[in-house]
Amino acid sequence: MKKVLLDTDVIIDCLISRDPFSHHSIEILKLCELGEICAYISPISLSNLYYVLRKQLSHQKLMVVLTQLLKIVQIANLNKLIIQQAIESEFKDFEDALQNYCAVNEPDVQTIVTRNIKDYKQSSLPVMTPENYLAFLRLEN
Repeated sequence: MKKVLLDTDVIIDCLISRDPFSHHSIEILKLCELGEICAYISPISLSNLYYVLRKQLSHQKLMVVLTQLLKIVQIANLNKLIIQQAIESEFKDFEDALQNYCAVNEPDVQTIVTRNIKDYKQSSLPVMTPENYLAFLRLEN
């Protein structure tokens, strides 16, 4: 099974139907729900999701949304080693560095899926947009 780390923007696009990006993000989450891919998110993503979505949803509704999300994604580890790697990296954005090293240190994660590919120039993993990742999956099947 393919394992990926989804950047926060992919989840946000899906949850708030942010056009024109939501279509591909929704499709990726559907594949997670069907068990066709295994997606990880970083613990930071949960906090970011709460912060962004609290403007549109009540706390109670947001807790339901996060609970549903946790049924279809895994949470990547975030520990002192990963934080140190992010600190010492050449990433310009600390959050992106944390996301990257969560992916790098998660066994068998093969790809980071994000809308902001340019933010991951320093990554040792392949980085794809949701649209490109879906095309990649179609080519493999």
